[in-house]
Amino acid sequence: MKNLFEAPAVESLKTRLASLAPEQPRLWGRMNAAQALAHCSAGLEMAMGFRRPPRDLLGRIIGRIIKRLALGNEEPMRRNTPTQQDLVVTGTPDFEAERARLRGLIDTFSTGGPEVCSTHPHTFFGPLTPQEWSVLMYKHLDHHLRQFGA
Repeated sequence: MKNLFEAPAVESLKTRLASLAPEQPRLWGRMNAAQALAHCSAGLEMAMGFRRPPRDLLGRIIGRIIKRLALGNEEPMRRNTPTQQDLVVTGTPDFEAERARLRGLIDTFSTGGPEVCSTHPHTFFGPLTPQEWSVLMYKHLDHHLRQFGA
């Protein structure tokens, strides 16, 4: 399964990230490209423990079941998957600054290995192993790059 601890998967994502343009139209959702980059950075910050949002009620009820469905296969995340409120980006972030920040966070996560992963539970899925964080972050980045055709 592709994940952010595998160099070929990381390089592929970074190539796709480089192809993204600020004015690229979205194929679904509400975010523009700069907001999506900032949102992805926030997700990686959560995976590394820099952000520690609380668990949500629905996640406490069904998160474990959905985790197996979401992370247990090669299927990409579905279009219009709900966005965690703590990671919603408003305003107009600077596209190039956000791309550089995201590239740096991808590098930090991928080279840091399992030791950089948070032990704080994911807000919806609950506790994740480093491998699960790595798969989730790959799928999340892939999802938003596909959102803009990259």
